[in-house]
Amino acid sequence: MWGVPDEPQTAAVVEAGIPVEAPEDGAAVDPAVLARALVGLTEAAGESPVVWVGSSDGDPGLSEAIAVEVTRLPDPPDVELLIGSFDVPGARLLDVVAVMDRLRSPGGCPWDAEQTHASLVPYLLEEAHEAIEAIESGDPAHMQEELGDLLLQIAFQARVAQEHPSQPFDIDDVAGDLVDKLVRRHPHVFADVEADTPDAVAANWETIKSQEKLHRTHPVEGVPVSLPALARAEKYVGRLDKAGRSDLVDAAVAAGGLGGRLLELVGAARADGVDAEAALRETLRALAAASEDSATP
Repeated sequence: MWGVPDEPQTAAVVEAGIPVEAPEDGAAVDPAVLARALVGLTEAAGESPVVWVGSSDGDPGLSEAIAVEVTRLPDPPDVELLIGSFDVPGARLLDVVAVMDRLRSPGGCPWDAEQTHASLVPYLLEEAHEAIEAIESGDPAHMQEELGDLLLQIAFQARVAQEHPSQPFDIDDVAGDLVDKLVRRHPHVFADVEADTPDAVAANWETIKSQEKLHRTHPVEGVPVSLPALARAEKYVGRLDKAGRSDLVDAAVAAGGLGGRLLELVGAARADGVDAEAALRETLRALAAASEDSATP
């Protein structure tokens, strides 16, 4: 197999583990020279195919030059032009869906087949925490692995949902709802609304979101009770502040006790733009590291 080393298509073939030889000097520049070289290789290879990995410019003149060269031979070889392409971003997600379907279908994995939405919840929670830990570690390889494990849980839940007897949905429904939401909440990108700063985008997002959630009966409705307490407190403080009900937070703080003092700290952290949950995790990581160091002989 031959190809120009600095071409994207050649690089992709090499990355796939297939060796590609570079042509001699000048061969890749002159179509006639390259055609003669390729035909010569074909004659020397006998029954083995000779492959030229095309350049991004389409190798102008090469097809005609090869046609001229092969017609001179008493026994012209077969010449075939194959159009190659790169997978578009997200193409491997189709593989995730296909593999998940194989695991869940008859003849697949017995363990996967017996799982339910509820039985998978602990794994979803665990993988979310592990993904956060990987992100905060700053290790790209660890992050990639853990985000993959989290993606698995989404694909798994959606595959289980396909089998619901009366209200099934699948991964395309999940993705479709997400696309609709992203487009709807980014009118400054997909429509004619102006929002040219991060603060303006965030304010616009909250306005649209509040319109979508008009069915809520009070400000903190919808905050998951399974959130860690500090994260849940931050959500409560933020929601009540935006609803103009900071007086409820003040009353809870004034009630005193350890809970009130912790809530006050969460409010202070939010005012400073600090995520209290993340700040505590960072402190605990430092504490764990200090403990490990102290235990080292």
